[in-house]
Amino acid sequence: MSETLVIVESPAKAKTITKYLPKDYSVIATMGHVIDLPKSRLGIEIDNDFEPEYIKIRGKGKLLNEIKKKANKADDVLLATDPDREGEAISWHVANFLEIDLEDKCRIEFHEVTKKAVSSAIDQKRAVDMNLVNSQQARRVLDRLVGYSLSPFLWKKVKTGLSGGRVQSVVMRIIADREEEIKAFVPEEYWNLDLHLHKKEDKMTFLAKFHGEKGKKVTIPNEDEALRLYNIVKNHPLFIQDVKKRIRYQNPRLPYTTSTLQQDAYRTYGFTTQRTMRAAQQLYEGVSIAGRGLVGLVTYIRTDSTRIAEESKNEARHYIEKYFGKEYLGTAKRSAGGRNVQDAHEAIRPTDINLLPVAIRESLSGDQFKLYKLIWERLIASQMARASYYVTDVDIVCEELLFKAKGEMIKFDGFLKASGGAKKTMDNPLPELEVGEEVIPKKIDKEQKFTNPPARYTEGTLVKVLEENGIGRPSTYAPTISTIKTRNYVEIKEKRFHPTELGMVVNELMKAYFSDIVNIKFTAEMEEKLDKISEGNTPWKALIGEFYKTFKHQLDHAQENAEKVTIEDPLSDEFCELCGKQMVIKNGRYGKFLACPGFPECKNTKAIVERTGGICPECGGDLIVKKTKRGRTFYGCENYPKCEFTTWDLPLAEKCPECEHTLFQKGLGKRKRKYCASCDYSEKK
Repeated sequence: MSETLVIVESPAKAKTITKYLPKDYSVIATMGHVIDLPKSRLGIEIDNDFEPEYIKIRGKGKLLNEIKKKANKADDVLLATDPDREGEAISWHVANFLEIDLEDKCRIEFHEVTKKAVSSAIDQKRAVDMNLVNSQQARRVLDRLVGYSLSPFLWKKVKTGLSGGRVQSVVMRIIADREEEIKAFVPEEYWNLDLHLHKKEDKMTFLAKFHGEKGKKVTIPNEDEALRLYNIVKNHPLFIQDVKKRIRYQNPRLPYTTSTLQQDAYRTYGFTTQRTMRAAQQLYEGVSIAGRGLVGLVTYIRTDSTRIAEESKNEARHYIEKYFGKEYLGTAKRSAGGRNVQDAHEAIRPTDINLLPVAIRESLSGDQFKLYKLIWERLIASQMARASYYVTDVDIVCEELLFKAKGEMIKFDGFLKASGGAKKTMDNPLPELEVGEEVIPKKIDKEQKFTNPPARYTEGTLVKVLEENGIGRPSTYAPTISTIKTRNYVEIKEKRFHPTELGMVVNELMKAYFSDIVNIKFTAEMEEKLDKISEGNTPWKALIGEFYKTFKHQLDHAQENAEKVTIEDPLSDEFCELCGKQMVIKNGRYGKFLACPGFPECKNTKAIVERTGGICPECGGDLIVKKTKRGRTFYGCENYPKCEFTTWDLPLAEKCPECEHTLFQKGLGKRKRKYCASCDYSEKK
């Protein structure tokens, strides 16, 4: 019997597709790249037209020999690595290693790990696409040239252990520029004047806000002006000048791309990009579902297309009509185009609409369930009718002052029903009002306000900015963000990026000597040029040569003219018990720690204990800040391991008003809530 060997990247995917293949097929995983540029040196022959030097990755020799042994026994070899440029490059490397003719139809590509998709891919074998391979080679070589040149420069001019990169450096520029905006921001005073009104015969109140005076929109600049307007309202009647009723429509959003999934997972659950992609990869490769075995639950998770297959669209629409009703069916949705969209992939969607999140919840981890629920609901919603609202706009006059009130009530929940329906049915409900009718102020609020500086980026908002500006690819956002954290270029405080002194220094150096690398427009244009290589329109080595000529000139100039920058380690309040010197705060692989400045004569180090002010509810010890192996913050008792109390929620120095034990804070921003772990107290909003 003839045998076919199928080569994939992931062991998890290998397990899943094995059950979809005939018995004469065997599957083996490369576990990622097996051949790549060397780590210890540049590995690019600059004088030989930027020819890359590829070698077996250390530790992969045994696996490669096993792959070769199985390939020699097989009658046919199919390369089934991921359906993207990187996957194409891995297939190319494996084909070269196995001495497969690149003209042979040895490549199969599927965008979901299902029996139908795998069978269809085998029926549509093709040759390795060298345009995709060359596009990946160009990115790899370009990033290697930049990274392996900038990093030694930064070691020499700032400190060892730093790194620079084509995408990383411009991301750092975006964060640092926002910090400069915040520092330069000058708050401006303004006042709000709000009226709580009701009809003469009706005590139901509604809110109206000051809009303007004498037909012009006006901002109230100070207290004197606010008081003047307050007195006018206090001493003169208010009348309804105009009432307009309309219907507002809200359209469903298109299915997820990699970027929009990362943004929504952060906004909804606070997931980092790494956490999102880890769970998404698991859903794509296959999860063991009770009664069904390993199942690939979602389509390929690295995509910037919003297109979905007609078959999936029809399944979703059938589900909507059956369970929600025909009136909930939407019109056909247009796929979103835009910069650098690769429409070869579909959007991220469930592989089987009938696998409801609630039905398979017990088979999924917490992160997997939350992400699958988002993806499933987003696809269903995208095929549903738009939501509609009754909106009433009211103009209210007092002398020459104009106030505006707006009431909104749900008319039809439409796509909102996919996630449980409209969350609120009415916003600022208004009574029936008629033009010329007098209304009475029950309460007049005048409140001082100040304009706020632009907000620092969260992972969600940073990803949005990168996508809007065409910086990098969605699949690179997670590793790029991870790198700037690891290099101590940024700190995360209340889930927002704060550039460190080191990050600001490196950014200023990059701006001064490598203006192209940290230029947003230049980086976006380079992404477009790299994409054109995959279309077969641009020779990749010519593009690299054009870039390197300018880059090398900037590098030589920087090496010669940039002065060395010294960043002193901040002093701590503690003294070394071995030599008496004041200890400094250093950053290591696992975060900050205290070290003796007398190194190497004195090698004393100790952990930084950050106390929260909270008291352990189990033993009375101090609650301190701790980190998981992946760097996630949690809180635990200082008496560990005797006391094993831990929590994800922030302990507060504030005491419970009912039992005087420590209060904890769940969530951040508008969603934060204080509660007591020792009694039933919970802060009421």
